[in-house]
Amino acid sequence: MNTTEVKGNWNEQKGKLKQKFAILTDNDLLFTEGKKEEMFGRLQKKLGKTKQELQSIISGL
Repeated sequence: MNTTEVKGNWNEQKGKLKQKFAILTDNDLLFTEGKKEEMFGRLQKKLGKTKQELQSIISGL
């Protein structure tokens, strides 16, 4: 998954992630250019998932 794939439909994916994981906030899902790793770190910490698990979840949305 590259930055373009994430950024392209991020608003849609963000909504689906918030539905799937109610504990997520807009701040947790803030995606800014060059800060993808920071966002994944926040999600890993909050959800207790590995980076690979998160990428799989996001790809499957």
